[in-house]
Amino acid sequence: MSNAEVTILRRELVRSAAAAGAAALVGPFFVRSARGAARVKDPIKIGAQTVLSGPLGGYGRYFQMGVNIAIDEINSGGGVLGSRLEVEYRDEQLRAATAVANARYFVDVYGADFMIGIDSSSSALAVGEIMPQLGKPLIVTHGATHRLTEELVYQRGIRNIFRIVVPVYQDGIAGALVGKDLNVRRWAGINPDYEYGYVSWELFKTVLRKHRPDVEFVAEAWAPFGTTDFSAHISKVMAANPEGIFSVEWGGEAVTLIRQAIQFGVFDRVREWMTGMGAAMDVLEGLGDEYPEGLWASGRYWFQYPDNETNRSFVQRFYRRWGKYPHYVSEAGYSAVYTIKAAVEKTGSLATEDFIRAVEGLELETPAGRRFFRKEDHQAVYQVPWGRITHSRDYPMPVLKDLKVFPASEYYRWPPFEKIGA
Repeated sequence: MSNAEVTILRRELVRSAAAAGAAALVGPFFVRSARGAARVKDPIKIGAQTVLSGPLGGYGRYFQMGVNIAIDEINSGGGVLGSRLEVEYRDEQLRAATAVANARYFVDVYGADFMIGIDSSSSALAVGEIMPQLGKPLIVTHGATHRLTEELVYQRGIRNIFRIVVPVYQDGIAGALVGKDLNVRRWAGINPDYEYGYVSWELFKTVLRKHRPDVEFVAEAWAPFGTTDFSAHISKVMAANPEGIFSVEWGGEAVTLIRQAIQFGVFDRVREWMTGMGAAMDVLEGLGDEYPEGLWASGRYWFQYPDNETNRSFVQRFYRRWGKYPHYVSEAGYSAVYTIKAAVEKTGSLATEDFIRAVEGLELETPAGRRFFRKEDHQAVYQVPWGRITHSRDYPMPVLKDLKVFPASEYYRWPPFEKIGA
């Protein structure tokens, strides 16, 4: 993160603190105090880590936008049981060792009561391993590996981990439910050469085979993290003459892959292209007018779904504040802060065990819809659409049309969890 960006963040925090100070003099805070409601520690500290540097640094900046709005709203409304919320950000750098060091800093030095964030699956797993030592609640807002909740929480019982976004189920399983109705028999994959890519592709193949025994998977290519030249990967899969391509490349790498696929004439030769994270705001903005019409894309939240007052109001407030539409990590950060608020207000406590009991089974109205935190694995359940890319004069970036939304019961994995690929 540049010094200028750090300065902007500090200004945001100062604004948050000022707003909280003003709010302490009015309505809700005073009423609670007058009634003798117990205040918890002030401020309540949140340690937040996300990627803030490199080609994927846009994810972190969008995450901060969502978190800062939530904190400002809560503090200006009297805080949580009269206590202000405070956040400190650290750059995860998409490195597991850095993420672990950040988590230890938050608990041992900063004095965090809660932790949120983490973009990389490997970072989420590494931090998850030390959560029994740290003893504080963690709400993961991005890292998508199924192993976080299925293995660390459900199988090994590390109960202070929660995840608020849909994991690889959205990419692989919901993607296959879209793919089964497409006029494609020969599929190929271009995916990241690490766990997220492997699991998403495996889930896609497994579920699609159940619905379409006639499909073939004719080629696959694996791109290491940081790939800037996809030409060899594109050439490899196109040599097998696929009719459809499935990819979960994300962020700047998804932008680069699609841009190079255009140069190779891929979209003149395949019938369908599906990209799991193609509806993320950084991809939409990165490709802009270049984004081919009709590609299938999704994310972990879509700002036009659900079409209800809670979501519309969030999108309007976000746009007024930042002049942008919310990324899915913005919504995840925003809703993670409100989950902390709901849990503390429910129990009147910052104790980890009280937080766990409050959030297990919690139903929360959020911009992404009504979320339900499963008790078994601490995974939040809600629905996110897939849709086709289109271009509209009403928006500065491509948007989705022809939304396909499946009940969460159809595409979430449920305990007890079968081994993937078995």
